[in-house]
Amino acid sequence: MIELVVLGLFLLFALVVLFRTVRIVPQQTALIIERLGRYSRTLEGGIHFLIPFVDKVRANVDLREQVVSFPPQPVITSDNLVVNIDTVIYYSVIDAKSAVYEIANFIQGIEQLTVTTLRNVIGSLDLEETLTSRDQINGQLRGVLDQETGRWGIRVNRVELKAIDPPHSVQDSMEKQMRAERDKRAAVLTAEGVKQSAILTAQGEKEAQILRAEGSAQARVLEAQGQAQAIQQVFDAIHRGKPTQRLLAYQYLQVLPQLARGDANKMWIIPSELTDALRGVSSALGGNSSGAALEEEWVEPAPAPAAAPPIQRAKQFGEPEIVGDVHPPTHPVTQPVAPPPPPPRTPDSAQ
Repeated sequence: MIELVVLGLFLLFALVVLFRTVRIVPQQTALIIERLGRYSRTLEGGIHFLIPFVDKVRANVDLREQVVSFPPQPVITSDNLVVNIDTVIYYSVIDAKSAVYEIANFIQGIEQLTVTTLRNVIGSLDLEETLTSRDQINGQLRGVLDQETGRWGIRVNRVELKAIDPPHSVQDSMEKQMRAERDKRAAVLTAEGVKQSAILTAQGEKEAQILRAEGSAQARVLEAQGQAQAIQQVFDAIHRGKPTQRLLAYQYLQVLPQLARGDANKMWIIPSELTDALRGVSSALGGNSSGAALEEEWVEPAPAPAAAPPIQRAKQFGEPEIVGDVHPPTHPVTQPVAPPPPPPRTPDSAQ
């Protein structure tokens, strides 16, 4: 029985000695070993053997990059405004011995150093610069912290300002300012849109008027060409038909009712050739010796005189009045046999 107890105690002692002798260190981890109370060596990743009851593990240091977030710190800007700033520090331990023996708590040291450095940097900036110069503030904080924590075996990789909270009154003022800026930009964009719309509308109306004018001009040109062709065809038809003096006089008489048509007509103009037509009709109806010759004669169309004063006829109070030329113009007539000239007529007899 006693032998079994002694054997058990011996096995337990052997296990303790084995546990204190063999140490397996994970990757990216450092063990600080002290021998008889003094620093002996630093163990890195792998298997290591210690002297039992002589070597002792002082600290287990993680060599991976660490992230620590500090609570908001009140900071006063150069324009005497208090802002709360949250910071985030990214660091890593590059010297486990210095991190253990140079400072008691390097996390607390980094936090206090961050607060003091942040107050120095923000104190030289106003609120607007603080809100718009985060990269500059981060760079200054990282430079100061990396320099001060180097002797602790710490390397500050990055410093970020997580949040900058100005006072509520300042936030309200900033929101009103931003709202006014947005309203201003919206008004400017609306005005520019209305301007562009008016310009495009004016250009469209201008082009439409130009097109309408061109179309109207082309329509008038085509209409004039059509009227000219119609007049030319009528002229050619009359020329080919060789009309007599009686026919022309009859056509003149048919046109007279059309000249007097309409209740609003107070004055109308009668061509001067009407006297010749009336003279030819009167001579034909009078039975003179030239009546037989008039049946055979035809009129060669000729241009009218350039400055022939027309016969004006005014109708007033329902009674027409005809005023003719003193010497009405005559057209040259081509006749097979020249008839004797008619007796001279006075303006009263012509009427």
